[in-house]
Amino acid sequence: MSDPKPTKSAQTKAQILRAAQKTLLENGFAGLSTRRVADVLGAPMSQIQYHFGSKEGMILAMFADMNARLIDRQKALFEDPDLSISQQWDMACEFLDDDISSGYVGIVQELIAAGWSNPKIGAAVSEGLDTWQSLLTQVAQRSERTLGPFAPFSAEEIATLVAVAYLGAEAQILLGRERQDMPIRKALRRVGDAIRALEVARGAP
Repeated sequence: MSDPKPTKSAQTKAQILRAAQKTLLENGFAGLSTRRVADVLGAPMSQIQYHFGSKEGMILAMFADMNARLIDRQKALFEDPDLSISQQWDMACEFLDDDISSGYVGIVQELIAAGWSNPKIGAAVSEGLDTWQSLLTQVAQRSERTLGPFAPFSAEEIATLVAVAYLGAEAQILLGRERQDMPIRKALRRVGDAIRALEVARGAP
């Protein structure tokens, strides 16, 4: 049975969110306005107000939509029984490249900064990042069961280090600080090599 066809309202909302993403990527958070999104969309601002209420409502919906889609992607990766932990790490590194190219990383970093002064945006981004943190903790716990403990680190601490390493890497890459003496993505990929060596040493499947 095929999925039901999206309603006209759902299609319009999706078009608005895509226009908002495009505007945010091109103009930054300071340059994001409902008027500019309406211009990109080629529709009256009243449509945005009808579906989202305000600029803030539109931004929160845009982030929720993007984050949910990427969480689903990561869940599918980490729940794949045919991939080793090191292979999953390798794919996560590939996804980082994809997410930088697509603009998702830039949008997250823009919204993190906006959240410092806007409590609603800050809470929404924090909640979205908590979902990633929970997923990483599950992976770390599974890694412990497969490879043994990572003393003195707990699974929660390992997940925290991975999360902040990726967020920091993304910010530095966007600043253009990836260079020969600061090989950010190469360093992240080396972690996969270290996991592979551990898998071999501990006889993991």
